[in-house]
Amino acid sequence: MEPARAVDVAIRLLGLGVDEVCFGDTIGVGVPGQVAALTGAATAAGIPLDRIAFHFHDTRGTALANVAAGLDAGVRCFDASAGGTGGCPYAPGAAGNLATEDLVYFLDASGWSHGVDLEGVLAAAQFAAQTLGKPLSTKVGQAGGWDPATGLPTGRTAAPSPGRPLGRA
Repeated sequence: MEPARAVDVAIRLLGLGVDEVCFGDTIGVGVPGQVAALTGAATAAGIPLDRIAFHFHDTRGTALANVAAGLDAGVRCFDASAGGTGGCPYAPGAAGNLATEDLVYFLDASGWSHGVDLEGVLAAAQFAAQTLGKPLSTKVGQAGGWDPATGLPTGRTAAPSPGRPLGRA
């Protein structure tokens, strides 16, 4: 959808009393330049940045890059879900939502303050994966977080394979 059309709809919604408009990329085809263009068009039309949010799916691996573009443009609200759960029924093969644990790790590593505990989100993501009977396929869910003070991973969801020693031979 062209930014002007999305902005027109957003302006109408705000005029009806909606508190915030959330622009969604539910099929995961958006790229950072489009996020910047849409945010620019929205603010040029008079929509305040604090009333703009984004919803990204990570189908093509661009969700975090899109968040970075949104942050650079001044947006501070982004949807995410523990474990990246969710999907898009009209886009076969589409990935789920941007994973909260991937977003929190990215924000932490980039110096953003947000108040979300990565270890708690990882626990929720692990619970969701177990409940749904699906493997946790998010980046941080697989690799864990990273503690720059110790240089060690944190919150790993999978233990090393038995019989496979760690360390150097």
